[in-house]
Amino acid sequence: MRIGNNIVLDGNGISFVDKDGRRLGVDTAVKKIGNRIMNWFIDLKLYFVHAVSLHLPLWSLRKVIFILSGVKIGKGTTIHMGCKFFQPKGITIGEDSIIGDRTFLDGRAELEIGDHVDIASEVLIYNSEHDIDSKTFKAVEEPVFIDDYVFIGPRSIILPGISIGKGAVVAAGAVVTKDIEPFMIVGGVPAKVIGERKNKDPNYKLGRARLFQ
Repeated sequence: MRIGNNIVLDGNGISFVDKDGRRLGVDTAVKKIGNRIMNWFIDLKLYFVHAVSLHLPLWSLRKVIFILSGVKIGKGTTIHMGCKFFQPKGITIGEDSIIGDRTFLDGRAELEIGDHVDIASEVLIYNSEHDIDSKTFKAVEEPVFIDDYVFIGPRSIILPGISIGKGAVVAAGAVVTKDIEPFMIVGGVPAKVIGERKNKDPNYKLGRARLFQ
């Protein structure tokens, strides 16, 4: 008789099985149980962080919660409401950067965002994806690096392993599958070079965010 997804009760007593029905040794089963409990704790923490992100209008208070959760946030940087994270401790954001509302920042591998970076609304940045050719559909993690003065337009998607050079621009709705050279402008699906930024020596500041965003 099967109890739940991972416990089998038969004539030999109680045994543990994995998701594919393979029997597990006691040590392996205990380790998996420990990992499951840890994942529940991580999920609960993310639930709390996301609730704060969605419903707490004061950035100064949200910032405290985000830092306590593990996000590293530089001076003058703002993360607007509705931003969601995966593994906050893997995320580093430099100074004077703005993260738009309802963005998704993936920290399962390293995600580094530089200074004076402007990320618009609903941008998705991933550094983990499934290997579709793997027999176990395993996850593959690769870091993402976004250099200073980059602008990423709304609803763009940045895939794992991407490096975006200084001053580059990603047009709205683009899907970035390859590295972007400094000051290049890319757009489309998949993103391709469509122009080049004229200002090669940016030194502007993005300024303070509004109080209730």
